[in-house]
Amino acid sequence: MAQEIEIEFKNLLTESEYNRLKGFLQADESNAQTHTNHYFETAGFDLKKHGAALRIREKNKQWQLTLKEPHQEGLLETHDTLTELEAQSWLEGNIIPKPQVAVQLNQLGIDFAELVYGGQLKTKRIETDYKQTIVVLDHSSFNGEADFELEVEARDRDHGKKVFEELLERVNITKKETPNKIKRFYSTLQNR
Repeated sequence: MAQEIEIEFKNLLTESEYNRLKGFLQADESNAQTHTNHYFETAGFDLKKHGAALRIREKNKQWQLTLKEPHQEGLLETHDTLTELEAQSWLEGNIIPKPQVAVQLNQLGIDFAELVYGGQLKTKRIETDYKQTIVVLDHSSFNGEADFELEVEARDRDHGKKVFEELLERVNITKKETPNKIKRFYSTLQNR
């Protein structure tokens, strides 16, 4: 699928909250998957100005280019598959336009030639089904930093929000403002 709407609710966690949630959900770390996000932006942060983000995700030797944009139901994700050679070309600064993402970037007025590689964020992810949602526990590391995050992914906004708030309450987790991973990634670069 080239495009999809992502409905998710997020909350940054302390390490203690992350461990409590793992226990509550009986989430097995032996099933954790690791993936690496490689982020791209323009020098003037034009994607950010549109509330958008662009990444290549490397997972199980598969490479996927994804543009995330705001949408009234959540986030509109546009995907293109990359070969390993294409992904390496992107990481080396030789950006190869891909058809689905090109259409969306064009609508935002952003030229592929303006994109620059920002760096990578590695995530160890545990996913579990919970009350007709997917609960995700992420432990991410980037630019010498690390953080923990809860995501609840749902097909329906109201149901997802209900499950998310119930989890926070049941496990006694403080609700926190949670910028997305790309914002957290770039904020660590700007603070140096």
